[in-house]
Amino acid sequence: MTHHAGGVPSIAVKRGGAEDIMQETELKLELSQSGARSLLKKNPFGSPPTILQQRSIYFDTTGWDLSKRGLSLRIRQSGNERVQTLKAGDGAAAGSFTREEWERPVAGDTPILDDPRIRDLLAGDGPKLTPLFEVHVKRHRWNVIEGDATVEVALDTGKVVAADREAPLCEIELEKKAGSSRALFALARKVDLITPTHLGVLSKAERGYRLLGSAPGAVKSAATPLTSDMSAATAFARIAAACLKQFRLNETALGWSRDADALHQARVSLRRLRSLCSICKSLFDDSRFDHLREELKWLASELGEARNIDVMIGRASSEALSSRLQDARDDAYAAVEASLSSVRARSLMIDATEWISIGDWRTQSDEKLHEQSSRNLALGVFDKFWKKVAKGGSDLIDADDETRHKVRIAAKKLRYAAEFFEPLYNGNAEAKRHRRFIKAMKGLQDHLGSLNDIATAPDMLATLELSDVAGAKDLFSAEDKSKLLKDAAEAHDAFVNTRRFWR
Repeated sequence: MTHHAGGVPSIAVKRGGAEDIMQETELKLELSQSGARSLLKKNPFGSPPTILQQRSIYFDTTGWDLSKRGLSLRIRQSGNERVQTLKAGDGAAAGSFTREEWERPVAGDTPILDDPRIRDLLAGDGPKLTPLFEVHVKRHRWNVIEGDATVEVALDTGKVVAADREAPLCEIELEKKAGSSRALFALARKVDLITPTHLGVLSKAERGYRLLGSAPGAVKSAATPLTSDMSAATAFARIAAACLKQFRLNETALGWSRDADALHQARVSLRRLRSLCSICKSLFDDSRFDHLREELKWLASELGEARNIDVMIGRASSEALSSRLQDARDDAYAAVEASLSSVRARSLMIDATEWISIGDWRTQSDEKLHEQSSRNLALGVFDKFWKKVAKGGSDLIDADDETRHKVRIAAKKLRYAAEFFEPLYNGNAEAKRHRRFIKAMKGLQDHLGSLNDIATAPDMLATLELSDVAGAKDLFSAEDKSKLLKDAAEAHDAFVNTRRFWR
């Protein structure tokens, strides 16, 4: 079975003192405090909840050495009982991964680290551990029968406390105890009918570390841990989960402020996921694939106008145009907020998570394609899109806008693929070639992107009824385009002459 975390259900292997091993599949949802009250009032879970008060203390070094290695260590008090838990994952904040957990009862609020495997994991950091933050929650817990499955539902309301800061916490964890994982998603949809819920992608530990750091803003993509012996299907699921997590973190940031970078990165994460589906489409033979790809396209397009206006504001040369664009920006961001809070957008995140983790493509497609190595999959993708960019961009200066747009899309897919599969090329020579290749790709993409901005500006200005405003024509001048075409042609030559890191 492929293991997932982040936005995708996580599977954890729990090891207690008696070496009992258990697999645990979870789905996390975020909701508002008023939503939690509505849920408790309607209680769709068929029985009264068990109520617990919990306090968890999280430990690390002052330099966050455990967190950097993908570890979290906590002591959770519930009533008179205290349980210490060490979780070990891949160290990937944005990926799907198998994680192991070691649990043991403890008497107080000081970690007990006498297990030799735990000492090995801590790598000598045990004596330097200090309490960093606490999580206080009131937990309402139900055991629910959903179809053929048994699911533990835990509604946690409370706060994360770090030094002089605190942040509210309100989330639901759905944990499969027996039966089909589809029950988690069926329950998630039932909850969303009662109160709006969003896919949760942060662990409680991650919330604490974020509270200790600077205010979270735009979140860029990060490398997803992959290995050369990993199957293509597993690699796809990990990268897809990372894209979903990046989107949700930027969507959350947009809920706090109309930050242009957060909007851009939210859109990038959706484009990356669509590109991933496109370059890996040989893996899929199921009816949900095309529908989900269209829904991702819809959501990305809902962010498109706001992003285009942000780009034009950055290039506006007159006060009059800048002022009018700012007014248009307010309207565009209001539309973005409405789209992101819609049932359609919330459902898409749940549907995509279900499809990635347990979709029919896992059983209905060609098993040989799924089980091929991730590196073999990457090799075919790189060759295909390198040829498209090399051939399609051979005459950028005389090509029409539509041809250049196609080259830009192919270049984007190649660049994303190179970033997705970067961890598979981590030898010194390969890594150097990879860096040079990405640099050449970035140069080409920047010029093609600027040319696309010039090509789309007239229609965008006309839509906003700003074509006649002073400075509008500066956004698509022939002089700028002529220089960009020469620069793009030179960048294409540099790209073609840059050694391919995968060959």
